[in-house]
Amino acid sequence: MQPLIGITTHFLPIDAGGRPYHQSYGRNALAVERAGGLPLLIPSGLQLSNLRQIYERLDAVLIPGGGDINPECYTSETHNTVYRVDDARDQSEIALVRWAVEDNRPLFGICRGNQLMNVALGGTLTQDIPSQIESDIKHDYSRKDIPYNHLAHPITIMPDSRLAGIIGSTTLTVNSLHHQCVQQLAPGLRVTAQSPDGIIEALEIPGKQFALSVQWHPEDLLDDPTMQALFDAFVDAARDASTRRAAGLSA
Repeated sequence: MQPLIGITTHFLPIDAGGRPYHQSYGRNALAVERAGGLPLLIPSGLQLSNLRQIYERLDAVLIPGGGDINPECYTSETHNTVYRVDDARDQSEIALVRWAVEDNRPLFGICRGNQLMNVALGGTLTQDIPSQIESDIKHDYSRKDIPYNHLAHPITIMPDSRLAGIIGSTTLTVNSLHHQCVQQLAPGLRVTAQSPDGIIEALEIPGKQFALSVQWHPEDLLDDPTMQALFDAFVDAARDASTRRAAGLSA
């Protein structure tokens, strides 16, 4: 059975009139399909009651990359580098993360999704790494002349983590397209990977079936089998969750 995987979207005004379109980076849906899941794009800005009805039909939730989270979500003043804030997206994704964690429904966060999971559960962010953290490592390779699959720096993974079990290693070299990062860790989250300068590169929630997030973009590195393995493990968890839910409904 192919599990239904919800992938959040964001608003994209594409002309001077500011007409909103929902946008989603296509590689995430393709990676989910490749893993055996059925990707479903979730519109941003829905009423929470309608969003909840969509969520109830999902077997798992994927929070992908994108613009910055409004610092008001973690009660912080806004740094002048914050960009592409989408309040409707923030509201939708925070709700989805909280519901998924409460229900033990598989949850996977990528880049912004890593930061969003931390914010949704009570953590904070460093709003601009270059100006707020001393480091010799460049983390933002989002310029148009640099490919998204550019390998930027190594990370170290905790050996007893779910991530290490999926990757099959405690070291990895990753791409990097972010200027923000997790600052204060939310209660219940565990740091499972870091870059050499201490930037948090992955989070997990111990005891959950699958609640994992990464700061890099595995969807842009699918030629590496370990990156597809992340999506495979996520979709496998969603399939298991779907089977258990169906059994519970028929019991």
